[in-house]
Amino acid sequence: MKLAYITADLIVGFILLVLWIKIIGRKIIKRATPFTFISSIVLGEIIGNAIYDDKISFYYIMYSMVLWGVLLITVEYLGQKFLTFRGMVEGKPSALIRNGVVDRHELKKNRMNINQLQSLLRQSETFSIREVAYCYLEANGSLSILKKTKYQKTTQEDFNMPPKPVYIPVTVIRDGEVLWDEIYDLGYDEAWLTTQLHSHNITDYKNIFIAEWLEGEGLFVQTIT
Repeated sequence: MKLAYITADLIVGFILLVLWIKIIGRKIIKRATPFTFISSIVLGEIIGNAIYDDKISFYYIMYSMVLWGVLLITVEYLGQKFLTFRGMVEGKPSALIRNGVVDRHELKKNRMNINQLQSLLRQSETFSIREVAYCYLEANGSLSILKKTKYQKTTQEDFNMPPKPVYIPVTVIRDGEVLWDEIYDLGYDEAWLTTQLHSHNITDYKNIFIAEWLEGEGLFVQTIT
């Protein structure tokens, strides 16, 4: 009897799950926001808990899933009709970098630090902040990046220019702290760092938000404002 009960619940749950995935699944998979991500988890929990609780009939499973699905569709509809409601549910993109300058206020607002931003940039094949003109953190957690003109892809390939050596940018100062290990790995010392900072009219590294060294292009510095 219990086997028949589980079988019936699984079939009902499966059919309803396929139905909701058909209706809203593309959004959940392709551009999941915090709301749609949590919604998909709750939907799975409803099925899982109901199937293995023999005190709940499949009518309750149907009711729960139908109600949850209707709520999701209602939220989706309201989001399409009202921009304010859409912003409340889905969130809005945040400009983390504007005109090549990291917006520390937006980083704090999104509970991010410079390490996390650099990591996300590297995952987007952008290995240096100096390459970025604008960077937006989308509602689903991904980054949208507009690179500065000279770092956009077409130049070397289009003009058949000979290949040049590739260097990895190295962060040498972060949040006012010198990363001495990185500097020593580059083969430099404190005197070299002092000279580099003086060339940017900076005397105290504690006033630096981020400093990045790239062979061939020198030191990129953004101070704490």
